[in-house]
Amino acid sequence: MSDPTDRPDGPDGAGERRAWGWVASLRAGGTTPWADWRDEAERGSRFLPGAQQLELLRRVNLLGRPGPALVERVLAASAPGRGRPDLLLAGASRPTSYGPRPVDPGDLPATELLRVATNLIAEDVVAAGLPEVQVPRLNRPWRPYEVAGVRWLAGPVRDQMVRRGRRPGGRGFVATIVGADVATMVELAWVSRCFDEGGPDWSSWIGGATRRPTPPPRADLPDMAATWAGGLGAHRVQVVLDHDRLPYALGTRRALAPAPVPSADAAELARWVTAPLGLLVLPQEQAELLRRTLLPWLLRHPGPPVRLDVEQRAWAADLAGRMARTLRDAEYAVLGSTDLLVPAPAARTQGSAGPDDDRVLELAVRLLLERGERTTGAAVARR
Repeated sequence: MSDPTDRPDGPDGAGERRAWGWVASLRAGGTTPWADWRDEAERGSRFLPGAQQLELLRRVNLLGRPGPALVERVLAASAPGRGRPDLLLAGASRPTSYGPRPVDPGDLPATELLRVATNLIAEDVVAAGLPEVQVPRLNRPWRPYEVAGVRWLAGPVRDQMVRRGRRPGGRGFVATIVGADVATMVELAWVSRCFDEGGPDWSSWIGGATRRPTPPPRADLPDMAATWAGGLGAHRVQVVLDHDRLPYALGTRRALAPAPVPSADAAELARWVTAPLGLLVLPQEQAELLRRTLLPWLLRHPGPPVRLDVEQRAWAADLAGRMARTLRDAEYAVLGSTDLLVPAPAARTQGSAGPDDDRVLELAVRLLLERGERTTGAAVARR
């Protein structure tokens, strides 16, 4: 925030008054960029909000009509990863001898605004908490099982079994290792990281992964199966590549819904949220909140998922051949042909599909508006 005693536009403080005029306009739902703003107003408080907060509020106004509570939250929010002070407003603040120079908010990249937006989303996630899960009781016995493998695929299968009253474990259980084609497993490995501990962005992560001759740990299906076989014995491990055979593998008659996959932008937004969320809750609760609270919000905004490009899919196809040989040489059961490990060929013109910072910011703003409306509605209902 900038101190109004710094008056760069002369002794009458015209720049400061223009800034306060812009703040008043934004509070009222205005969308005029700072560079085009000319009207003045009297000082609203001792400090001007930071440039990131002001520009984020303008973006919120462009997409919807935020309530007063959301407006004030945006203006008062901090920007994780940078620390105080916030970026100063060019033309309303005198440059200091330390820290970043004042900026035109319209020149800020989307990532600067995401620092503020994701801090607010993290607060919303914590406030919403974990949804309640009703687990029915079943008196009849069932086949003991455990579901493992690619976490993004295995987790929803386990959840569905639990909702049917069939908890994992039990004496003599069989470990079912769920996999897919190698390209999908690699893509979901990054998505899974985004909803766990965060980590590198898609471009950096996949660039590093494809320079190695081995798959990422979260996509190394033979290694997962071998780990379980080492503890249980090969006769109590089965690898499922054909998902139509999952009900048979788990001893249930009803079909199991496939795991929902968020868009590339949604996964990237979750990756951003991990940083501020990690300051509010413990790691285990963070992963639960990201998957059970934030993910359903994001799935309401569909879009294309991350996708390997042509060269990356060729790398994945090479890995698939080696994985298939390893699984065929193993002693545990494999449900489905190992040919299913080979990624479908991509069109030569198909490029990699990854997140876009501007789209991620727009998604973040939409979530803030949605949660603001729900919070307001809940408050009205309690009166």
